Amino acid sequence: MADAIKGWDRNQMAARAAQELQDGWYVNLGIGIPTLVSNYIPDGIEVTLQSENGMLGMGPFPIDGEEDADLINAGKQTITELPQTAYFDSAQSFGMIRGGKIAMAILGAMEVAENGDLANWMIPGKLVKGMGGAMDLVAGVGRVVVVMDHANKHGQSKVLRECTLPLTGKAVVDRIITNLGVLDVVDGGLRIVELADGVSEAELRSLTDATLV
Repeated sequence: MADAIKGWDRNQMAARAAQELQDGWYVNLGIGIPTLVSNYIPDGIEVTLQSENGMLGMGPFPIDGEEDADLINAGKQTITELPQTAYFDSAQSFGMIRGGKIAMAILGAMEVAENGDLANWMIPGKLVKGMGGAMDLVAGVGRVVVVMDHANKHGQSKVLRECTLPLTGKAVVDRIITNLGVLDVVDGGLRIVELADGVSEAELRSLTDATLV
């Protein structure tokens, strides 16, 4: 059944996540699908993108041949600067995050639990470079939105009753956007907010391990 249910592709998921942005917000985009959100910022909405490696005001991805190896986001992707871009050290960057200056983080995940627990930084036994800024982000920003595939490559739900992987944060996720739809963390489980194109509620429920209320 997992193979038959398509829903949104990566770009459509990013475009849906971009609808969460509000004018004037400072926003941090995690690696993976969230980096695509910058391509779909709605007209009339001005947001400032912050990267925990020390950049405020990230521009779009560069065109081929015009990359600057010194301009990268936290995911090591080359990006561009804007006239208003500011640079600073990591201490100041994390001071912004820990001080509650960032309105929202849009992050990828390996697992999300029905109570908002998030696991997105490591799989035991696999080499990782570090946790990055995720733990600080989920603890310091105003709102956490996760964008990920609903199931893993084996067709097993990544939206769970309880996470099985090491946690990034406990009860920190507000909204989950997957290829099958949009779910909100509420008392007692998850609430279906929106279904992806061509996905039925029964299909979403069949691929969701978490409690849907």
